Amino acid sequence: MDTTRARYSGILMHVTSFRTRYGIGDLGREAYRFADKLKESGVTLWQVLPLGPTGYGNSPYAARSTFAGNELLIDLEALVSEKLLGANDIAFPPVFDPDHVEFDRVREYKLPLLKKAAANFLLSRKADKAYRSFKKANAFWLDDYAVFMTLYDEKYQDARWMLWDEKHDSTTIKRWEARAEVYKVLQFFFQKQWKALKDYVNSLGIRIIGDIPIFVGADSADTWSHIELFKTDESGAYSAVSGVPPDNFSATGQRWGNPVYDWGRHQESGFEWWLERIGRQLELCDILRIDHFRGFDAYWEVKASDPTAEFGRWTKAPGKAFFKALRERFGELPIIAEDLGFMTDSVNKLRKDNKLPGMKIFQFGFTRLPDGSWDPYDTFLPHNWEEDFVAYPGTHDNETIMGWYKGLDDGMRHFVREYLGCGDEELPWAMIRAMMLSHAQYAIVPLQDVLGLDNSARMNTPSTCNELNWSWKVDVAAFDDYRISRLRHLVKISGRNGLTYDERIKQIEAGASKKE
Repeated sequence: MDTTRARYSGILMHVTSFRTRYGIGDLGREAYRFADKLKESGVTLWQVLPLGPTGYGNSPYAARSTFAGNELLIDLEALVSEKLLGANDIAFPPVFDPDHVEFDRVREYKLPLLKKAAANFLLSRKADKAYRSFKKANAFWLDDYAVFMTLYDEKYQDARWMLWDEKHDSTTIKRWEARAEVYKVLQFFFQKQWKALKDYVNSLGIRIIGDIPIFVGADSADTWSHIELFKTDESGAYSAVSGVPPDNFSATGQRWGNPVYDWGRHQESGFEWWLERIGRQLELCDILRIDHFRGFDAYWEVKASDPTAEFGRWTKAPGKAFFKALRERFGELPIIAEDLGFMTDSVNKLRKDNKLPGMKIFQFGFTRLPDGSWDPYDTFLPHNWEEDFVAYPGTHDNETIMGWYKGLDDGMRHFVREYLGCGDEELPWAMIRAMMLSHAQYAIVPLQDVLGLDNSARMNTPSTCNELNWSWKVDVAAFDDYRISRLRHLVKISGRNGLTYDERIKQIEAGASKKE
C-alpha cells in the first residue's frame, strides 16, 4: 500500500444550478450554503463547469472569453450590501421558472442592475486601490474583453465580430476604452466575489475543480483579439474548424465549428497565450479538468467550407512541447485529462508522461460482446480501473444514473442489477458505492445522482441546442441530511477524505494524545 497517496471524492455542481430569487445561481448565499453541506458530507472536492460568460446556446463551453467570468453569476445582494445598489432595486424580481434558468430573461433583468452598480462604483470608487491593481494584473485580456463586449452591446448586438466594421487594433481599443470601463468593473465584481467564495470553500478543506475547453468560441474576444493564433485564409476568415470523425453514432462525424489553433504560431511565442490562459484558470480554481485532452496530441481538422466533418483529417499538435512549457511555468500540473473517446498510444503516453489522471465513466462500462453476452473486462467497469483516474457515474454530457438506467433494455438492466447487487430503487447509491470503493484515486458524483433524479435534471444533451441544455436548477435544501449522511458514510468506508494513510494515523494519534 502506498501510504503517501490520498484518495478523494467530490460533487459536480455548476454555480448556475443553485435556485435563487434572481433566476440563476450566483456567488451568494446558496453557494456558501452548498459549501457547508459539502463539508458535512466529508467530500473534499467541488467541481464546476467553465465559468466564462456564455453566448449563443448558453453553453459554458462556448464562452465569450476564456479569461473572463460570467457576469450573470455576480451576487446582487452583495452589491446592495456595498451600497452600489439600493434594496428597492432587487426587491421585486420577476417570477422565474424554479427548475430551469431562463437565460434571456435573466439577462434582461440582471444586466441593467449590474451595469447600474458598475456606474455607481465608477462615480464613487474609481480610484479604488484594489480595482486599479485588478486592472493592471489582468490587462492582458481585460482591455480586449471589455471593448469586445461594449461593441457587442452598444453597436452591433451581434458577437460575430467577423461582420463588424471595427477590427481589433489600438485605435479601436482607445476609441471605446472609456465606455468599456463598465465591463472592467463587472469583472472586478466577479473576481472579488469568486475569490471570497473560493477562500471560504478552501477554509473548509475543500478544493475547487474548474473546467477549461481546449478550443475557444468562434465569436469570442479571444479570437477577435488574437486572430493570428488561429488558422485563417487569405481573406482573414477561419480556414479550418474542429470536430470528430465519423463513428457508430454519426456517419458524418461532428462538426463543432470552433476555430483550430495555428500551433506553429503558439510554439514560436513559447505558448505565451496558453500560459496566460492556464495561469488565469489556476488563479480561479485549485485543479483544472481540460476538455478533449487528445487534441493536444492530434485533433480532427475540418475545412471551414465543409458542412460536415466526414472529410476532415487528423492533424498533429505539439503536446510534448506544450506540457513541457506548462511544467516549466507552473511546476507539478494539477490537471485532469478528459481522455474519453478513441485514444491512441501516443495520447495515453502524453497523459502518463505528464502524470495526469484520466477519466472513467461508469455508465460506459455496461457493454455487450458480439455473442450478446456482457463484457466483464470492459475498462469502464470499476473493478478494472487503475489508480490514475477520476471516476464519474456520468458527466454533464451524460444522462443521470436513473435516466440512463430507465433507457436500457431488460437484459442490460438485469446485468446492471446483478453487477451492483441491488434493486431498481437503490441503483444510484449502489453505483456510487461501487465507484467510491474502486481503485480510482478520485471519485466525482453529479449532484443529480446524489439526489436520485431522472433525465429531467440532465445538464446537457450533446449535439442539440435547446433551452433545456445547461439550465437545470435545484433548491440546495434537496441535498438534505439523509443524503449527506449516506455520502459521509461512503467517504468514510472508502477512505476518500483527502488524507494519506500517514496523515490519517497522525490525526488519530493527535486526537488520542489530547484525550490523555
